[in-house]
Amino acid sequence: MIEFYAEIRLVHIWSVIASGSLFAMRGLALFAGAGGTGERLAMAAPVRLLSYTIDTVLLTAALMLMTIVQQYPFIDHWLTVKVVLLVVYIALGMMAFRFGRTRGQRIGAFAAALAVFLYIVSVALAHDPAGIFSSL
Repeated sequence: MIEFYAEIRLVHIWSVIASGSLFAMRGLALFAGAGGTGERLAMAAPVRLLSYTIDTVLLTAALMLMTIVQQYPFIDHWLTVKVVLLVVYIALGMMAFRFGRTRGQRIGAFAAALAVFLYIVSVALAHDPAGIFSSL
C-alpha cells in the first residue's frame, strides 16, 4: 500500500478541502436568512448525502494513511489531538445544524466548528498538538 501513499494523501487533502468547504457553504446558506431557499438547500437530502460521502472518503483515506505511516492516535500525540478535535467538530456541527435551540446558539456553534476545523488542519500541517501555536 506504500506505493499509493502520494495518491491516498492527495485524496485525503482534497477531501478535507471539500468537506470544510461544503460545511461552510451549508452553514452560510442556513444562516443567510431565516427560513427560505438557503435553509432548504443547506438541509436538502442530496446535500447531506454529499457531505456524508465526502466525509466517508476523508476518514477512509485517513485510516489508510495512518496504516501506511504507522502513526496512531493515543500513541502519537498530534493524531490524538486531531481525533479529539474531530469529535468536538462533529458535536458543534450537530448543534449548528440540528440541535441548537436558538439562532444565536446555532450561529455560535457554527463559528466554533469552523474554528475547530481550521485548528485540526493546523495540527495536521504542523504534526504537532499545538498546531499553529507550535512555532510561537
